[in-house]
Amino acid sequence: MSVISDPTVLDGQSRSPGTYEIEDLLELAERDDLAEAAVEEPEGADQLVQLQAKVAMLEAQTALRAAGPQTRRLVRGRYRSVGGESQLELRVDVDGFRPTMRVSGDFFQTSGTTTGYVGSFVLDAPTVSSTPGVVRIEGTAKFGFPVAARHVRVVIPRASGPSHGPVSATVHFSAAGGAATATYLCGFVSPHFRSIKLEQDSVAGTVPFIEYNTGSLPQPPSSPTRTLTLSKAFEEAGIEVQLAGTSNTVPVGGAGTDAKWDEAELHNAMVNHFSLWRDTPLWQAWLLVATSFVQEGVRGIMFDADGAFQRQGYAVFHDAIQGQDPASQRAQLRTYVHELGHAFNLLHSWDKNFAEPPQPLGPNGGLGDLSWMNYTWKFQPPPPAAGGEAAYWAAFPFQFTDNELVHLRHGFFRDVVMGGNPFGVGAAEVDPELFGDPVTDHCGLTLELRSARAFAYGQPVVVELKLSSPDRRGRVTHDRLGPADGFVTIAVRTPSGQVRTYRPPLVRCLEDNVQTRVVTEENAVYKSAYIGYGRDGLYFEQPGRYQLRAQYVASDGSRVLSNVQHLTVRTPRTDADEHVAELMMGDQQGTLFYLLGSSAESLTDGNDALQEVIEQYGDHPLAVYPRLVKGVNASRDFKYLTADRNLYTVPADPRESIQHLDSVVEASTGEDGVDNLTLNWVMRRRARMEARTGDLGRATRSLDGMATFFRDTKGLREPVVRGIAAQAEQTKERITDENR
Repeated sequence: MSVISDPTVLDGQSRSPGTYEIEDLLELAERDDLAEAAVEEPEGADQLVQLQAKVAMLEAQTALRAAGPQTRRLVRGRYRSVGGESQLELRVDVDGFRPTMRVSGDFFQTSGTTTGYVGSFVLDAPTVSSTPGVVRIEGTAKFGFPVAARHVRVVIPRASGPSHGPVSATVHFSAAGGAATATYLCGFVSPHFRSIKLEQDSVAGTVPFIEYNTGSLPQPPSSPTRTLTLSKAFEEAGIEVQLAGTSNTVPVGGAGTDAKWDEAELHNAMVNHFSLWRDTPLWQAWLLVATSFVQEGVRGIMFDADGAFQRQGYAVFHDAIQGQDPASQRAQLRTYVHELGHAFNLLHSWDKNFAEPPQPLGPNGGLGDLSWMNYTWKFQPPPPAAGGEAAYWAAFPFQFTDNELVHLRHGFFRDVVMGGNPFGVGAAEVDPELFGDPVTDHCGLTLELRSARAFAYGQPVVVELKLSSPDRRGRVTHDRLGPADGFVTIAVRTPSGQVRTYRPPLVRCLEDNVQTRVVTEENAVYKSAYIGYGRDGLYFEQPGRYQLRAQYVASDGSRVLSNVQHLTVRTPRTDADEHVAELMMGDQQGTLFYLLGSSAESLTDGNDALQEVIEQYGDHPLAVYPRLVKGVNASRDFKYLTADRNLYTVPADPRESIQHLDSVVEASTGEDGVDNLTLNWVMRRRARMEARTGDLGRATRSLDGMATFFRDTKGLREPVVRGIAAQAEQTKERITDENR
């Protein structure tokens, strides 16, 4: 509990912090008549605490008097109490660079050799009084747990000197400013509000980003020229990023020609390769500089967003951001900072209102934010100001927004720490009014949400999204309809009345500005999305009636709402129905359905359960879904990064893939089986496997028959059929390239 930061001479002997008895403190306090004026005594505090606070102030004022006139010391930073079973980590943010005028803290409890998190508080609008010798901060705080003593008072001496280290903060908690019910003495720890350890590895052939001089290209006049690294960018936000461990280069000799990474491979690599990784909330993260992602246009991904402990791993993709010229280096800096921002639980600028609890959006629904968390091409301030990438860089000061600073510095512990709350989750349910109809709507776009009306218990819930325009001239916007792309949000009202936001297990950051002209059926955009499993686990594990509604964020910031879709999850009718559902409903199975298979060892139990469905219940209608997962997984090479940093590939098995995918197509010719968008994709995937076995003729026949199948068997309209025929031709071209 001692707050004395330097050894103090008492009775001719030097004493270190923590070695004082109460009699020693009494003697120190009585030596100087400044002791009584040193600090306002907290009523109700025990004698030892009172004396320690007095001595701390006495030391500070003595040092100030001896040193003469000096510059006032900032009180900003992180403080921590020591000793005892209850500890407080305090953050004081009332001066220094971009102060948010807040005080916050986290409480921890020690029992034996273990320490657990208790709760957090934040004082948003304190009263700050300052004299040359002391700063007093007080007000009523918000707590993340029930507490009666919500009035907080912090007293910090300002004194400093060449030989005198930082002094401590005395924190009193009371009910409505009355007698203190708890007092903590917190020693100064760091000028940074939080500190994390970052372990970075890179795949051979990639060049990790080092630094960028902001004066290399034009920037806002108000933004000072400086050299920024990933660490320095966060340091300006008050966050210390320490590079930990050894930065390793992962050899690719055993990976073959497949240089693209998918989510399953990345997560498996993190579990095996991140030496600091633990299934627990810790201030540490892992960055992999990989080659490229399986989907074009992805520059980075915070892939660790499933399971109980999320946000510990992210990746950047060198092939999409490489370059040594200033523009490329500037873009690399933004991508690195952006992805690590996701690990701190920062959402995209236009998505913050879907956090739990909702956060305020910036200008033009967040698209006008000059932030690391916005997309350069998506930047769109309120009209008539120009938007786009050039406008973003012309105005961007290389910093987080004010509300992002508040989250980074003062968000409750579990809302910020890696491995804490799931991505986007704070402490409240979603407000259903977020999905209320707009007062005016002149965007000229229509979003339709469709699905089967009824699902069997345990059946993966898949929805179809369609973006079109009633205006025959069309509207220009982006075509990113997948929830993982960040522009579509789906609300789910459960049978119990709770409203939840579907949160996909990962966040992809698409940096390419792909625009399309959306018209009626001729050029509508379609997307199939599995929403049965996400960051919050299973979304349809309760039989009953559900309501769904989607929202799409267009290129100009317009928010387009879909229809309200109703669906029912039926109660199991037989013992077999119930057993199949049990085998298909679990975190690992949900992850496998989302990823469409994985060879990761961490998902072995889930793979075994799906295999049991195929073997024991092969005739059950739901067996089509495990076959889909097995068939797709067998169609791809799986990169495996071992703990000893060897990278090798588990090769695809085209014949096994064809066997499973044939079963999927056969089971989906009627009204059962997978949805039409998924079936379209499966048939094209199967054709690629047929070509890979050397049977190009069969692959060609499969693709040539797709348009007729969907017209005659599925009854799709002619504009949709023409689109399917075009996709089949594109697959033929891809097969030709792959088999040259």
